[in-house]
Formats: sequence, structure tokens, C-alpha cells
Amino acid sequence: MKNTLLIVYIIELFFYRIKEFLRHWYVKSFRIYFHNVVNFLERLDRFFAFKITLRYIFHPLYQDYSLIGYVLGFIFRSIRVIAAILFYSLIVVVAVFIYLFWLAIPIFIIYKILL
Repeated sequence: MKNTLLIVYIIELFFYRIKEFLRHWYVKSFRIYFHNVVNFLERLDRFFAFKITLRYIFHPLYQDYSLIGYVLGFIFRSIRVIAAILFYSLIVVVAVFIYLFWLAIPIFIIYKILL
């Protein structure tokens, strides 16, 4: 009787550990990684100031209300907005690929063990 209870306990513990590992590896790591990526993008936005630049895209540069101020303000702010979009997109794409690689590690290890 004790042997069967011990075997049942070991089997339950085995599946519990697998479940906890998968929860830790996939669920918790996603929360932590997503939080870190968003924090990095927020720190990066202090440099690019995307929302503020987009809000003032049609305003003149340095309060110069001449035609040149309006034209240069629009050109420089447009370049800054486009650069920010490209850079943010690059960061997000790289972050997604890094996370997909992270997700594939256990699957790759199981694949190598089985073959």
C-alpha cells in the first residue's frame, strides 16, 4: 500500500513540476519580458518624444512664424517621426524574435533528447 501511494505521489509531483516549469517559462517570462521591452521603449521615447513631435508637427520650428520656420519645422519633425517609427518597429521586431527563440528552447531540447 505504501509503495503505491509513493508511486502516485512521485507521478503527481512529476506532473506538477512540469506544469510549474511551463507556467514559469512561458507565462511569467512573458510578463517580465513584455514589461522590460515596454520600459525600454518608454526610456527611448524620452529621446524621440514621438507623441509630442507628432502633436506639434505643423507648428513652426523654434517659434519662427515665417514660411521657412513652418517648412523646416514640418520637415525636421516629419523626419524625426519617421525615424522614431522605424526605430521602434526595429526594436519590437528584434524583441519578438528574441522571445520566440526563448520560447523554442525547451521544445528544441525535448526534440534533441527524443532524437
